[in-house]
Amino acid sequence: MKPVHDILVSIRDLRVSFRLDRTTAFEAVKGIGFDIPVDSTVALVGESGSGKSVTALAILGLLPKENSTLGPDSRILYRDRNLLQLAHGEMRKLRGCDISMIFQEPMSSLNPLFTVGFQLIEVLAEHVGLGSRQARTRAIELLREVGIPEPETKIDAYPFQLSGGQQQRVMIAMAIACEPKLLIADEPTTALDVTIQKQILDLIAEVQKRRRMSVLFITHDLAVVGEIADHVVVMRDGEIREQGPVQRIFEAPQDSYTQALLLCRPQLARRPRRLPVIDDFLNRAPAAAPDAPERSRGLRGDEAIVIEVRHLGKSFYSREGLFGKREFKAVSDVSFKLAKGKTLGLVGESGSGKTTVGLTVMRLHEASSGQVLFEGKDLLAMPPGVAMQYKRRIQIVFQNPYSSLNPRFTIGQILMEPMQIHRLGSDEQERRNMADALLEKVGLPGTSFFKYPHEFSGGQRQRIAIARCLTMKPDVLICDESVSALDVSVQAQVLNLLQDLQDEYGMSYIFISHDLAVVKYMADQVMVMNEGEIVEIANSDEIYLRPQHPYTKKLLSSIPRGWRGPRESPIAPG
Repeated sequence: MKPVHDILVSIRDLRVSFRLDRTTAFEAVKGIGFDIPVDSTVALVGESGSGKSVTALAILGLLPKENSTLGPDSRILYRDRNLLQLAHGEMRKLRGCDISMIFQEPMSSLNPLFTVGFQLIEVLAEHVGLGSRQARTRAIELLREVGIPEPETKIDAYPFQLSGGQQQRVMIAMAIACEPKLLIADEPTTALDVTIQKQILDLIAEVQKRRRMSVLFITHDLAVVGEIADHVVVMRDGEIREQGPVQRIFEAPQDSYTQALLLCRPQLARRPRRLPVIDDFLNRAPAAAPDAPERSRGLRGDEAIVIEVRHLGKSFYSREGLFGKREFKAVSDVSFKLAKGKTLGLVGESGSGKTTVGLTVMRLHEASSGQVLFEGKDLLAMPPGVAMQYKRRIQIVFQNPYSSLNPRFTIGQILMEPMQIHRLGSDEQERRNMADALLEKVGLPGTSFFKYPHEFSGGQRQRIAIARCLTMKPDVLICDESVSALDVSVQAQVLNLLQDLQDEYGMSYIFISHDLAVVKYMADQVMVMNEGEIVEIANSDEIYLRPQHPYTKKLLSSIPRGWRGPRESPIAPG
């Protein structure tokens, strides 16, 4: 860490409690303390519920007044001023000008009713006092600085007209508009493709050095931390488990929880039969050992084929003028085979056509051309009534477990509804018994049957979504970004579950993801898509060791690989 006199923000004995009802309170942050040096990047790491974002909101004074309470001895010192004692007007001047924040989800942070230029100009007018013409000129400069193409045009675009990466760049432009001393980045790359993620990480690092800012980078992914941080603070359950320079944390982690975060995530160098989870490290289980047995992957070429896709195409149309329409080819001439009991990884950036392929194979999109042969019969040519009997044999696990489960149904109703539709089980009692068995299979207690989705965590909801698919006893399971929004330890649990189910039932998976490390762990064969077309397909190990196509090489070079040795030290304060 930097000398004491170079500390920008000092957090001491920070305690934050939330009132749940008149008599019950929950302590989210339990007396933590750490420093943010001048001109450095501090990473605040931990799983959901660890208190990371609550800490950031406390720094900015954005905790809800109606149900949050700060400890009497809590202090957040910014240049010797306790931010927790500032009047509302003083804090408002400081917020955005001296301290600013990039939020996790840009689409919910940007106002959809206003252009990005209007929102950026509003910041400049409020905090810098620029006139409309000066503010517009400065806004264009900021958009150019964060890498937005054609900023003179994009300044008049609405958020929905920009890609996810461009929206996040606009958020960064808004955050640095007033040249803050501290930039807080709350999970700014979690939902982004690997190439866009690398661009955003590089941009934040570049802006930090050029403007000599301090950065508090909040994430659950230690591989990302190794790319950007100077100092790491590891949190769990509202407490700091470990903190220190990034090199020491990666090379000699002291706390078992830090060791777990480093090794729960799939690694490119090895593929253990089971991914270790947090409890393995806390209980010193054999599954966490670095020499645990590995799993082999790949196709020999003589496997039985469960699905063959031939020349699949899918176009979408938008209106152009009064009577015309414009065609957009989302998928073009895609052909592949899925082997029985094996996993095909489907990778590519957003817009590459991955999800469209999965939905079209399931007939959730109507194909424009091609065939999907299942047991020799073309699913796409079948009348709806005939196709119904095949639908239960191909199931899908969607990306977002929060929106894919009906909030008005109990878990029992969610599991039994598909059984009733497809007339599985002789009566309600048999269906109930089947639902109980599935809950046990995915590691949930029997009492879950009577609960509602909102009573479960994200990882538990994804287990419920998997259990719902298993009610149909499918031959093929399509996993569409099904672990991308989960913490690394919960992700490991779900990946282990999917592997156990494949081992037991011999199911075939189409595993769609932008996380190439996860695909490397799960897939026997990897298919790389770009702009609706297949650019490369090969066995998993082969494609990672010897990629052939420039696009594949670009994707692989963008994977965050954690700590790789000392980086150029930050520019010293002038």
